Amino acid sequence: MSEPLYRDPTAPLDARVHDLLARMTLPEKVGQLNQRMYGWDAYRRTPDGSYELTDALYAETERFAGLGALYGLQRADAWSGVDHGNGPGAEDAAGLAELVQRHVVERSRLGIPALFVEEVPHGLMALDGTVLPVNLAVGGTWDPELYERAAAHAAAELRARGGHVALVSALDIARDPRWGRTEECFGEDPHLAARLTEALVRGMQGAAHESFAADKAPVVLKHFAGQGATVGGRNSAESELGLRELHEIHLPAARAGVRAGAAAVMAAYNEVDGMPCSGNRALLTGLLRDSWEFDGLVMADGLAVDRLARITGDKVSAGALALNSGVDLSLWDEGFTHLEEAVERGLVEEPVLDAAVARVLRLKFRLGLFDGPHTTPPPPTGGREISKELARAAVTLLDNKGLLPIPATVSRIAVIGPQAATTAHQSGDYTAPQRPGTGSSVLDGLRRLAPPGVDIRHARGCALTGDDLSGIPEAVATAAASDVTVLVLGGSSARTPDTEFDANGAALRAVSEMTCGEGVDLADLRLGPAQYRLLDAIAATGTPTAVVLIQGRPHVVPDTAGALLTAWYPGPWGGEAIAEVLLGLAEPTGRLPVSVPRSAAQLPVYYNHKDTEYGGYVDESAEPHHSFGHGLSYTSFAYGTPRITGGTVTVEVTNTGKRYGRTVVQVYLRRLITSTWPRTLELCAFEGVGLEPGERRTVVLPLSMGEARTDSAEIRVAESARAALRAVPIVLDVRGVRA
Repeated sequence: MSEPLYRDPTAPLDARVHDLLARMTLPEKVGQLNQRMYGWDAYRRTPDGSYELTDALYAETERFAGLGALYGLQRADAWSGVDHGNGPGAEDAAGLAELVQRHVVERSRLGIPALFVEEVPHGLMALDGTVLPVNLAVGGTWDPELYERAAAHAAAELRARGGHVALVSALDIARDPRWGRTEECFGEDPHLAARLTEALVRGMQGAAHESFAADKAPVVLKHFAGQGATVGGRNSAESELGLRELHEIHLPAARAGVRAGAAAVMAAYNEVDGMPCSGNRALLTGLLRDSWEFDGLVMADGLAVDRLARITGDKVSAGALALNSGVDLSLWDEGFTHLEEAVERGLVEEPVLDAAVARVLRLKFRLGLFDGPHTTPPPPTGGREISKELARAAVTLLDNKGLLPIPATVSRIAVIGPQAATTAHQSGDYTAPQRPGTGSSVLDGLRRLAPPGVDIRHARGCALTGDDLSGIPEAVATAAASDVTVLVLGGSSARTPDTEFDANGAALRAVSEMTCGEGVDLADLRLGPAQYRLLDAIAATGTPTAVVLIQGRPHVVPDTAGALLTAWYPGPWGGEAIAEVLLGLAEPTGRLPVSVPRSAAQLPVYYNHKDTEYGGYVDESAEPHHSFGHGLSYTSFAYGTPRITGGTVTVEVTNTGKRYGRTVVQVYLRRLITSTWPRTLELCAFEGVGLEPGERRTVVLPLSMGEARTDSAEIRVAESARAALRAVPIVLDVRGVRA
C-alpha cells in the first residue's frame, strides 16, 4: 500500500496540507487548534534523573486524538515551579522533547506531531538558556545587525533543545513608562521598533520561506496590536486608540514583521475600538489577512479567548467568535475545546475551521515535523559573549560632568547601592533560574577589570524597596574614604517562589524587591524611598559620584551626581559590560529608546506627539528630562550639512575628539503641509557610525517617510529628537522624492 500524499516530502507543501486535512475527522481538526496544556505538567523527573510522562499528558492526547501544540515544555520559573532540581537542562531537554513527541505521534491516528511552543522574551526561557538583555536594552543599542545575531543564537538554542516555535515580544510600543511591561518594548518609536522587528525575524527564521533550517525557528510576534497604549499604564486595561494613532504608532512594527516573513502573530489582550483583539475581525482578518495578505498563524494570548465570554455570554460562543475573527490557535483556553459543538450549533462553518487547521498543519510541514527521523542540531556557542555585547552596546551615558571614564590615577573606588553586588536583579521578567555563580555584578566587573593596586570597597547602603536607612552610615563612610563612588541603583523584575501569580502567569502581587514586569504597574516613577536618601547622603560626602541605573523602565533621578548612566536590565553579564564603560575600556554607545520624564505627573512625554501649541505646566516643565535618542560619548562628533538626493539623505560625520566613539545618525521628518494634523517629529532613518579620532565618513541613509510622500516636509539630521528640533532643516517637496 502506497504512502499517503501528506507523507511524501517531495510533494508540494499545499498539496500535503490539503491531503492530510481531507483525512481528518472533526474532533481531530479541533484538537489541532488547542494548546491547552502547560508543558511542565507533561513530565516528571524520576529519582534516577530520567523523565516519565504524566497521566495529564495521557489524558490530553486521548481527549484530542493527539495534540495540536504544547506550550512551555522547557519553561522554567517561579510560576511553573521548574528549577534545576526537577526540570530539563541543556543536556537532557532534547531527549525529553523526543519522548513527548513520540507519545503524541503514537496517540494520533494519522501520526500528526505537536508543535512545541516556547517563551523567548530575551533569550530562551529555559534552564541553561542564554539570557539576553531585555528589549528596552535592545532598543538602546540602535543596532539591528547586532540584534539579528542575538536572535539567531536564541533560535538555535531553542531548536537544539527540541523546541519549534518562539514567542517573542516585539510589537508593543512604550507610550507610558508606568506600565510594568515597558521592559518588553523596543522603545517609544514605531520606526525603531520596526527595524528591530525585521532583525528579529531575519535572525530567528532565516531567509527560507517554505521550510526552516534546523537551527532556525518560526517566530510568533506579540502582541497584536496596541497593547502599549493601555490607559494609565495598567496591564491589560482598555486602550483609547483612534485608527490613525493605531496605524501610525502601534502597527508599523507588525507590518514590518509581516513583510519580513514572520510565521505568526499573537493577538493581544487589549481592545481596539471596544473589541478585544482576540475577537476583533476587523483587525485579524480585515487588516492582517486581507489588507496585509498575511498567510501565517494567529495565536491568542493566554486565556484571552475565554475572556470573550464577557461579550458573548458563554465560552462556546467565545471560542466561535475568536475563530471567526481570525484566531487559529488558542492558549490554555476552554473556548476552543468546544469548537466541535460550535460547528454543530452553526456558530462556526467547518470551512472556517478547516482554514485555521490548514495554517497549523502548514507550519508543521514547514518545520519538517512529518519528515523524520529528526536529529536536533548541536547547541550554539558564544551565548555569554553575544549577551554581553548587547549589554555593552546598550549602556547609555545620560550626563557626564567630566567624571567618566574613571581616571587611571584613582586609587580607591567605592561601589555602593542595592544593585552593586547582585546579578539577581540584572535580568528582566520571565527569566529562568540561573545556576550559582552565573553572571557578573558591577562590583565583580570593577574588581576584575580595574588596574592592579586599585582598592575596590563595597557597601550595600539600602534595599531596592522600603525605607530602611540602617545601611546608609556604612555606605557614607565607605564613600568618604574613596576617590570615586559608583552608586548602583534601580529596580527589579526578579520573581521569587513566594510571588503570587494570576491565571496567565503574570505577577498578581509584587513581592520582595519586584518593581517591574508583567502585572507590576506603577502610579509613580520613583525608586524605593531609601535609594533617594542614599543618593543624597553619598552626594553630601563630596566624593565624585557616578550613578548607574539598572532598570526596566525610566525612573526619576535628580541631577546631583557627576555622571549618570542607564543600563536597561542588561542580563547576567551586564555588570561586567557596565564596568568596562565606567573604566573607559569600552565606549558608551547606547542611545535612549524612550524619553525620560522628570516626573510621572507630566506623562506622556514621548517625543512624537502631535504638533500643537503645547503649553508648559505652571509647576513643572513639560519637556522630558532626557529626550528620545539622547546619549553622550567619551568623544565628540561634528555633523556636516545634510543633503537630499532622491530618496536618501547624505551627511558627513567627523570624530572631533581624542577617542574612538560611535554616534547614531538620526534622521527626523517634520511634515509641513498635510491632510491631517502632523506630529512634531518622526524618526525616519538611523545608522550607527563608529569613528577613530579625526576620522570623517560620509553616511548615506535611505528615507522611510510613509504617507509623507504626498506632503511637503522638512528633514532634520541630529543626535537626538531634542537636538533635531534645534537643527537647521532641509525643506523639500516630498512629492518629488521617491523614498
